[in-house]
Amino acid sequence: MKKVHLSVTNDVFTDQRVNKMARTLHSMGFAVTITGVMRPGSHIFNPAWATIRRFPMLFQKGFLFYAEYNVRLFFLLLFRSHDLLVSNDLDTLLPNHLAAFIKRKPLVYDTHEYFTGTPELAHRPLVRRTWKLLENLLFPRQKTIITVNRSIAQLYEKEYGKSLYVVRNLPLYKTPGEGPSRAELGLPESKDLILLQGTGINTDRGAEELVMALRPEHGNPNALLLIIGGGDVLPELRAIAEKEQLHNRVWFLDRMPYEELFNYTRVCDIGVSIDKDTNINYRYSLPNKLFDYIMAGTPQLVSDLPELRHIVRKYNTGVVIRSHEPGHIAAAISSMLADKKQLKEMEAGCREAARELCWENEEVVVREIYAPFSDSSFSRG
Repeated sequence: MKKVHLSVTNDVFTDQRVNKMARTLHSMGFAVTITGVMRPGSHIFNPAWATIRRFPMLFQKGFLFYAEYNVRLFFLLLFRSHDLLVSNDLDTLLPNHLAAFIKRKPLVYDTHEYFTGTPELAHRPLVRRTWKLLENLLFPRQKTIITVNRSIAQLYEKEYGKSLYVVRNLPLYKTPGEGPSRAELGLPESKDLILLQGTGINTDRGAEELVMALRPEHGNPNALLLIIGGGDVLPELRAIAEKEQLHNRVWFLDRMPYEELFNYTRVCDIGVSIDKDTNINYRYSLPNKLFDYIMAGTPQLVSDLPELRHIVRKYNTGVVIRSHEPGHIAAAISSMLADKKQLKEMEAGCREAARELCWENEEVVVREIYAPFSDSSFSRG
């Protein structure tokens, strides 16, 4: 069996995209290893489709974290036997590129975002320049590059003159059916449930305004907002909810396994994805949660960004907002909840879209990309 090694700077457990890629590669006959990091609170994770290796890190963030991880990853790749390397995002590319060059092994680069356009770098010009220098050095040298949507692919193609494959982060198809009830999940059956989910609930994703939209003066007395997942802005959201006395209108649930999360997603009335157009990465984002909402049959409230707008309008699965002002968000929620006929039509749109927007269809491209590397005749030089 050909040995393929995927590397990430997360704890692997929470990375749906990488795990779906690994499952597909495993089904193609590869022996798959994924290397990430062990975080405080990381779940035990031993999937059937991959061997998981996670570094316990001395440093948890910043320059020292990336320096430690990249050095450790480089030596692991240098002294372990692999036939193919897969780098996920710019923060793993340098050790993969060096190891692939030294050992004369093929490398696939899978960039999950427009890395140097992230909001975390927007106000840190020195850090951004450092990452951009690294990208300028390494990106043109990559032969096989994948990204998550056509908009980001076009940005990179224009900047570097390289052709990219597009593999969207779609969920595995789930046949509509029964699951745990709201009561079994500990949720009130009589409430209108609004959901914001994700492992990256960070700044500029509209979460603060969404919480403020639940204030009593904005109406929607029967609405309950569920925030499920993790992210940098969660402490601020909890503080807002506490200050505004919204403990009966906003509930926070910790990160949970995807299958468990899906049970919550499917019983909600509206799923929210309202990133702001404050940086190039968010402008062209296509969040995983949009497709998770669609797969669950949950209508969406989304911001007016190109990729989000295109999906929602093409399949009639939700509503696009024009402003992040809390009153506007609250009014949009009220309008959606009041029009039961429209909600039913959107739920039907979700069910129809789910048949197309699933990993089983998207992995056709994955198999096309990796098929040459599974051939026993592929070049090792």
